[in-house]
Amino acid sequence: MSTPDRTGRAADTPPRDTEAAARPVGEGAGARAPMAYVYGVGRDGEELHDLARSATGVDGHAVAVVAAGGLAALVSAVPADTFDESALRHRLGDLERLEALARAHHAVVDAAFGEAVFLPLRLATVYRDEPRVAHMLLENRERFAQLLAWLDGHVELGVKVHVDPAAAAAAQATRAATAEPPAPSPGRAYLRQRRQKRHSTEDLYRVAGAVAEEVAHAARTLATAAVVHRPQQGGLSGRRETNIANQAYLVPADAEERFRRAVDAAARPAAGVQVEVTGPWAPYSFAAPAPDPRADGAPR
Repeated sequence: MSTPDRTGRAADTPPRDTEAAARPVGEGAGARAPMAYVYGVGRDGEELHDLARSATGVDGHAVAVVAAGGLAALVSAVPADTFDESALRHRLGDLERLEALARAHHAVVDAAFGEAVFLPLRLATVYRDEPRVAHMLLENRERFAQLLAWLDGHVELGVKVHVDPAAAAAAQATRAATAEPPAPSPGRAYLRQRRQKRHSTEDLYRVAGAVAEEVAHAARTLATAAVVHRPQQGGLSGRRETNIANQAYLVPADAEERFRRAVDAAARPAAGVQVEVTGPWAPYSFAAPAPDPRADGAPR
């Protein structure tokens, strides 16, 4: 599934049925019927129905509820011309448009999670129509019910460990300036500087790895489950430092503050090493992906 990360989280590819779903409905149809963009699944209750009446989804489209088997999916009717496979491929490759889509998607998910236990589906989950969404709910009713029961009363918290070589180098230079006599020649000074830089970088990553292990151990003592994500790099991290550890934890809501204190206590001070706790988020990392609408038994 996708994160939130929360964001700043990278999008998944759309379900494979979008190419088939792009065909006009009916022989000789001049207009293509709207498709159903799905945000997530929860229990069928007044909370989600009330939210749908006031929420706005992707591209400003209204949010509605598709209910079946005691479950409810939040959806938006979206134009096939802008949400079929070809259109989505272009959209997901455009960072500006992708960000707008992700923000709208996450806004609906976060609003729903604020009202009820809710399973976020991956970004750009699109079904051919609402009846197929209802069928998906019925076909996966038991699995969704189990996940909703498991996630009830929990939040997702992220823990990231970053390294900042520039900060570590500055600290090392300060220590060297006060502790070491000047080199007898410029050539020796240069070689010593190169050696110190190499050693300080190796030391930084070794220390950062140890901090990450200590933090993960402390976090797991209070978490129901954990997922290890790939470190975020470049613009995806939203930071200039290098992300070396990126984990998500499913934590009982009433243990959130204890979790933060435990992580903070485990994050021993080290120059150039930073520990960040993010959230609380809807449980993006712990919700099942949307079933493939083209699986056996799906309506055609």
